[in-house]
Amino acid sequence: MPSTDDRLDLVPRDEPGAVRSFSFALIVHLLLAAALTWGVSWKSNDPTISFEAELWSNVQQEAAPALEAPPPAPPTPPAPEPVPAPVPTPAPPPPAKVEAAADPDIALERKKKEAEDKKTALALIEKADKAAKEKADKVEKILKDKALAQAKAKAAAQAKLEAQKLEAQKEQDAKKQAAADAKFRKDNLARMNALAGATGTPDAKGSALQSSGPSASYGGKVRAKVKPNVIFTEDIVGNPVAEVEVRTTLDGTITSQRLVKSSGNKAWDDAVITAIVRTVTLPRDVDGRVPTPLIISFRPKD
Repeated sequence: MPSTDDRLDLVPRDEPGAVRSFSFALIVHLLLAAALTWGVSWKSNDPTISFEAELWSNVQQEAAPALEAPPPAPPTPPAPEPVPAPVPTPAPPPPAKVEAAADPDIALERKKKEAEDKKTALALIEKADKAAKEKADKVEKILKDKALAQAKAKAAAQAKLEAQKLEAQKEQDAKKQAAADAKFRKDNLARMNALAGATGTPDAKGSALQSSGPSASYGGKVRAKVKPNVIFTEDIVGNPVAEVEVRTTLDGTITSQRLVKSSGNKAWDDAVITAIVRTVTLPRDVDGRVPTPLIISFRPKD
């Protein structure tokens, strides 16, 4: 049988420095455990007093996403060397906005500000409505004034037209009345002349006691007296007429003669004027008067 010494020869021999290495590893682990334990807070109760406040608003708003806590820092891996692990930084406190939202005074102030904004908006709307109403009233007043002015102008034009029509009617009536008065006076004068012994024929239309013009036979008397004094021996084409105006005194003495219409033949016109001068006087009419002025017509072939 193998001896005990033989068995001991087969057992692995202890390496030099194993104890020292084991001791060093144990010390490192103890330091790591101490560092981890020192950085962890073992308090189970949070001394921070927390409270809740319900916020509301007249205007519907959509809530913001909830604030999530930052993820925990990953565990620090063990250092290969015996160096103390860094102390982990505590998590940052939540933003001031969240704390302010939880403050009832801030919520009340926000509610008050929203109420003031709403009141301001209502005041602006009311002011705009008032301005729009005033503008509409002003436009309506302008339209009414314009319509009234047009109506007045139309009424004035109508009144002026009526006045013109009335004036024209009055003028026409006045003319008719004047014509009627003239006819009435003429008729009365004719009756008076008839009663006073007028010499006109029954169908005469004059108003004088006697006619001032020549009778129907007076022209023949004048030509019969003037024609013997006409001296004209020239040949003449046609039978042109020469008219001469003769003025006389009451007894028939010729005072002037004037050619008022030429015959177109100067020799015949001169012969007529010379014959009237030679006649000296004109005969009396049937009533014993000599009409003056008198226009006498002469033709060479009568």
